[in-house]
Amino acid sequence: MIRDLSQALRRILEDSRLSSRFPELAEAQISFERPSETFSPGQTTVNLFLYDIREHLELRSNEPTIERRNGQAIIHNPPKRIACSYLVTAWPVGGEELPLQEHRLLGQVLQVFSAYPTIPEIPFLENTRLAGQEPSLPLVTAQVDGVQSVAELWTALGNQLRPSITVTVTVSMKELFEPEPTPIVITQDLQLGQKLSPSSEQLVPGTEQRFFRIGGQVTDTNSQPVVGATVILVEPNLTAATDGNGQYSIGAISAGAYTLRVQLGDLLQEVNITIPVENTESNYNVELPQ
Repeated sequence: MIRDLSQALRRILEDSRLSSRFPELAEAQISFERPSETFSPGQTTVNLFLYDIREHLELRSNEPTIERRNGQAIIHNPPKRIACSYLVTAWPVGGEELPLQEHRLLGQVLQVFSAYPTIPEIPFLENTRLAGQEPSLPLVTAQVDGVQSVAELWTALGNQLRPSITVTVTVSMKELFEPEPTPIVITQDLQLGQKLSPSSEQLVPGTEQRFFRIGGQVTDTNSQPVVGATVILVEPNLTAATDGNGQYSIGAISAGAYTLRVQLGDLLQEVNITIPVENTESNYNVELPQ
């Protein structure tokens, strides 16, 4: 993944559309070497040294996502957000006033990377783990909180201090293995009554009342979720609306036989249901005819 990210940055700088505007950058080679005291490229070079990889704690999320597939739920932990920071330097070779050539190259690199708030969708990414990442990969250029101590970094590299740009891209690192699917809970069993004692979980016989909350999905004839449909449990006159995944939940209801009605505009469908379901093959899903 990190190699793919480095190659993506290379392709941004090598975009052929930039050659007429930034001829010096177009002629420079792009490298990813450690700029130590022995680093001495034989031709003009823009070097992107990956010097830091760490979790971006400010972007950490604890909210899992639930994928529904074939009547089962797959719970995905949120991906880790990993910030990859590059030290970008320019190394001109030949010609006069090398420092000014260096400044020109850095200015061109700065303009290119600053044009992208996120890594753009380039063809190279299509077959990599960076393809289609959500959210898009933020690209932050030349921030004041980049390298904490530039002088110390160059001392550690064993080279003399020189101007540089910090570029940081945050990637999403998903879980290594896909979680096992689990059955979707379609019935929640609620038991109410008087406890035998404040510390007891048992209820006084004869005081128990049992209620259920049910859930299901409304789809069309192509198995696509129907959003914004009204779901009505007719006998107790309880209503709910389907969410962005066509899911709904409704209750609390006592056990028994009911009529479940689904409406969306002029479309209507009614089904007979039993609460709780009679077997593991039953559910409260409804297909709305078109």
